[in-house]
Amino acid sequence: MPQPGDASQLQPSSEESLLTILAETVDGLEEAVRGAFLRQFFRSMAQVDLTEAQSIASWKAIVERRREISATGQTLSLRAVLVDVLTSRGLLRAPVLMEFEEFKKLQINAATDSLTGLYNRRLFDEYSDKELNRAKRYGHQLAIVILDLKKLKEVNDRHGHLRGDQVLVLAATTLKNTLRSSDFAFRIGGDEFALLLPQSESEQADTLCRRVRAQYESEVQSFGLEVGVTLDFGIAVYPEDGEKKDDLMTIADRRLYDLKAAGRPRPEPTIIDRDPRETKVEIPPVPAETPVPPRPAPGTASPRAPAAKSEQRKWERVSLAGTKAYAVFSNGGQKTARVLDLSYGGVALVLDSSTELPAQFSAVLHVPILPPVRVVLRKAYTKQTEPGRTRVGCSFVS
Repeated sequence: MPQPGDASQLQPSSEESLLTILAETVDGLEEAVRGAFLRQFFRSMAQVDLTEAQSIASWKAIVERRREISATGQTLSLRAVLVDVLTSRGLLRAPVLMEFEEFKKLQINAATDSLTGLYNRRLFDEYSDKELNRAKRYGHQLAIVILDLKKLKEVNDRHGHLRGDQVLVLAATTLKNTLRSSDFAFRIGGDEFALLLPQSESEQADTLCRRVRAQYESEVQSFGLEVGVTLDFGIAVYPEDGEKKDDLMTIADRRLYDLKAAGRPRPEPTIIDRDPRETKVEIPPVPAETPVPPRPAPGTASPRAPAAKSEQRKWERVSLAGTKAYAVFSNGGQKTARVLDLSYGGVALVLDSSTELPAQFSAVLHVPILPPVRVVLRKAYTKQTEPGRTRVGCSFVS
């Protein structure tokens, strides 16, 4: 018989510790993955195959039973209550306790896509609702992006499904390496991905998607495919495109279709060298036959005709006002200038009026989403914006 102070009274068994961790983990799980997690847990522990609804109901019964027993002043281990409930329901067969590492794998597998390691469709539905509510509460924008891996079926048909899986994994890796820490990436279907970009406007989301696409097209070339695979995308932004998730998804899906029908967007700069401090780029010529279609107004179909010149210029420019974007250049010593906006063809800077720039000069741009980029700029115009400050418009030199 144990005596007061006996270690067996003070320290819970490893089985009880594991189940206590389970209880805390289940309470902290997103509702979208709780059923899948519990289903796998009961299958592993009791060799019983329940539906997700049955798994959730059984777990609620276990928690409620333990609460009832505690109310009487008695202490009963979670393991004992679990056995009691499952036995009373005729479900318990051969209890098998899991190692901790296997226990953690259950939690991961319930929330992620097994091939790519991205969050799955279940998590997308949960997180999109959560982020949309957060955007509404704080008055922020939220971009929802639908991406489609173009010609995946042709890759499977010509090169086999193993190569198709590698193409999918590369797409997921590109997304992981390109997104901000606050963004979320999901695989929501066979060849479909989705992004949630909190506090992102349409231009920022578009810039990110073009960069993802260019990076993916560059890296997939090493596979030597006979098929030109790429990532098409459609973007919808709360609140200008809608306030409900279904409306935003519909608009993003339609814009994805419109992009496929209208042809490829303008190419991104090609990365040719990279070190930890800066990236050298080449700006490719812009093909005249592939203009970017203007973004349609919410609830209207996208126009198929090319935009007017003034509209197209507005579409290309990405405003960086309110960000920490800046440029560093040498002009008799290292100096900095604030970056006002960025377009495919150039950049607008604001600097002290006393600073004189040559007609052509080198600079390193520090812009959100992009790594530091070394460019060669040519002055296009100068304009006095406020006392002591001058706006300088510059074009990129290939």
